[in-house]
Amino acid sequence: MVRIIMSGCNGYMGRVVTEIAAADADAQIVAGIDLEDRGDKSYPVFTNIADCDQEADVVVDFSAPAALESLLAYCTQKKVAAVLCTTGYSPEQLEQIRAASEKTAVMRSANMSLGINLLMKLIRDAAKKLAPAGFDMEIVEKHHNRKVDAPSGTALALADSLKEALDEDYTYTFDRSGRRQSRDKYEIGISAVRGGNIVGEHEVIFAGFDEVIEFKHTAYSRGVFAKGAVQAAKFIKGRPAGFYDMADVIGE
Repeated sequence: MVRIIMSGCNGYMGRVVTEIAAADADAQIVAGIDLEDRGDKSYPVFTNIADCDQEADVVVDFSAPAALESLLAYCTQKKVAAVLCTTGYSPEQLEQIRAASEKTAVMRSANMSLGINLLMKLIRDAAKKLAPAGFDMEIVEKHHNRKVDAPSGTALALADSLKEALDEDYTYTFDRSGRRQSRDKYEIGISAVRGGNIVGEHEVIFAGFDEVIEFKHTAYSRGVFAKGAVQAAKFIKGRPAGFYDMADVIGE
């Protein structure tokens, strides 16, 4: 049984994780963290994680980057593992996460979906063959109109997967509207679409001469991310201090 503190418990993802954990005999949410206690949870809710007095194994975070500092302080002090599912961290915050992983087990993933993490492996293999053969690489991501960060953390993670697979130093291009020049050979284009209630679509395009290869992942429900988060919490419970990701969970 993994005991979970749900950070961001009032948000949509927090509620979905709560439902997934309630149906899982091997997981239990023992406390929630959010800006207010609405009195509608089966577990106690704290507005400050430092005030949480419940014994737990893992903090699962679906809140906001602003909550990171206090969350990491709690986890490193209590030696509680952290599963960080929030996106939009600054470079300084990413350094804080790495530093915290030296003191406790920390998992960070831009996307908790099993399918997305398998996609990352597939496109790395494809890039090693196709990029040297002259294929251009582009990423298009689509999300609902309430998502505030663009491009998505998942799109950036996909781009990082491509870049890490290749010997050349590729750069990321997010906007071509302000320039009039042909595409650079060593760039990865990343485009963001925001509209309606699109849960999440990510497409990786390898465009060559006379042929195009496309890899696409579509999430029809945010439940896939909640299931992945609970699975990650089970995996990281009791692990030694260190930095983990979903590739460890799926056994890549």
